[in-house]
Amino acid sequence: MAFIEIQNATKKWGGAVGVDNVSLSIAKGSFVVLLGPSGCGKSTTLRLIAGLESPDQGRVLINGRDVTAEPPSKRGISMVFQSYALFPHLSVAENIVFGLKVRGVGRAERTERLETALQRTGLKGYEHRKPAQLSGGQRQRVALARAIIADHPICLMDEPLSNLDAKLRHSVRQEIRSLQRQLDMTVIYVTHDQTEAMAMADVVVLMKDGRIEQFGSPQELYENPATAFSASFIGTPPMTLLPAAGVPDVLLPVATPNGKENLTLGIRPESIRAVSNASGGLHGSVKNTEFMGAETFVYADTAAGPLIARIPGRVTREPGEEIFLAWDRGDAVLFEKESGKRLLLAADKSAGHRRAVTA
Repeated sequence: MAFIEIQNATKKWGGAVGVDNVSLSIAKGSFVVLLGPSGCGKSTTLRLIAGLESPDQGRVLINGRDVTAEPPSKRGISMVFQSYALFPHLSVAENIVFGLKVRGVGRAERTERLETALQRTGLKGYEHRKPAQLSGGQRQRVALARAIIADHPICLMDEPLSNLDAKLRHSVRQEIRSLQRQLDMTVIYVTHDQTEAMAMADVVVLMKDGRIEQFGSPQELYENPATAFSASFIGTPPMTLLPAAGVPDVLLPVATPNGKENLTLGIRPESIRAVSNASGGLHGSVKNTEFMGAETFVYADTAAGPLIARIPGRVTREPGEEIFLAWDRGDAVLFEKESGKRLLLAADKSAGHRRAVTA
């Protein structure tokens, strides 16, 4: 049985749709990331689980209990927000235990739980400081410690790292993931950053226009995108999408059906390589290169459209230089141009590829 379940939930504000008939089951102890662009419904979905919003239709169940009409305080959840929401006049320790004091937890138990939370978040020695004396990363750890000390089985996180710089985001997300595993918490985490989602999640729920576009493991979404939107949103750089009609037949999947003018070809940047003209590659010109250390991103304009090749090592190419690019046919995927849905070709079926569910 699912630990958290959303059943056919819809939430509207006037004529605007926040979420549209969303259903989702979340296993106990899992780390689930709600991912998508601004306005896709991910934060609204989180707020429905939290009880900060009520669905216009549908239900929310936690551990088999219908909590749709219950307030947040009755749902057994902790929340970590984008803003740290710390009291500036209180010390680190006072901020962490504030919720326990409000709930009437005794001093001895508060002290014991505070010590545990300080140790787990690396805040030991900072307990007497005020928030103004802390770095952004340390303030976020205080917010995490406050969630931990509540000892709830569910923690909801809404863009918790967006105020941190890139280096801090990397370290704090590792800390969050480690804490989640230690505490066996069920975490639902909202972000627009697909790198965060891929690095942290057991399950990624990709949303678009208030609906679930695709869900599954990070590997599943990356390797088997169910739609062109999923393909273009997941990956850094994202999958290149080109009109199939502009791509030479030798570069299309073997089982390509007729009518390729109605199809879009997708290819991951790491599958693209530079070849000689005699190899039958896609002709183009170099627009720019980015040396990233272990690899080079080559941006090219081709007859079919712009693409990005992710080539190992250092590649020296001048802007305007002629280039021919190719890939193995089996690495390419096809999407219907109108619906955006991926075509499941005979080669995919024989390889036994699994497809994540689309809404």
